[in-house]
Amino acid sequence: MSRRTGDGAGPPAAGRRRGWAAPEPPEGGSAAPEPEPDHESVARAVVLRLLTGAPRSRAQLEQALAKRDVPEGVAARVLDRFTDVGLVDDEEYARTLVRSRHRERGLSRRALGTELRRKGIDDETAAAALEEVDGDDEVHAARELVAKKLRTTASLATDVRVRRTYAALARKGYPPGLVGGLVREALAAEGADDEGPAWSDAES
Repeated sequence: MSRRTGDGAGPPAAGRRRGWAAPEPPEGGSAAPEPEPDHESVARAVVLRLLTGAPRSRAQLEQALAKRDVPEGVAARVLDRFTDVGLVDDEEYARTLVRSRHRERGLSRRALGTELRRKGIDDETAAAALEEVDGDDEVHAARELVAKKLRTTASLATDVRVRRTYAALARKGYPPGLVGGLVREALAAEGADDEGPAWSDAES
């Protein structure tokens, strides 16, 4: 008996299966695009992380969000909410900075004002914060800085001590007139000769 062929008993030829079709590749041959990032969630996470590390001004937080490509509108909305709950407060931030920098580093009002501007604090808020330090506070801090500098340079010549003391206090924003009077006072108290060729140069 001859072998029957073409009676459908065997498997259909490859590629001829009824109801089957090869899947079409994605259009353009690329993977499906990733979803757009949730800018608001990113903004909240960035702000919380920064505030956990240390207090920040609103301007500093705005700069951080801009670096993360958070749209300005989203950044403003998120920062407004943090401000409403008291986690972002430029007035309190400025007052705290003034008190700590003056107490720990002996910075003058002038130097403190410069630092506040660098942190993005507006002039009105900065002026109010600087009231935390008055003239007597400045003189007291400057006197302590002068005494410390003269003490650490006691082994040097008087003119060298004077120059270094002026330079140290100038970096903290104190005017030469105030420093000069305090240096003379301190040198007189220790019986040192405050006259020398470098004295007038240091005051100029």
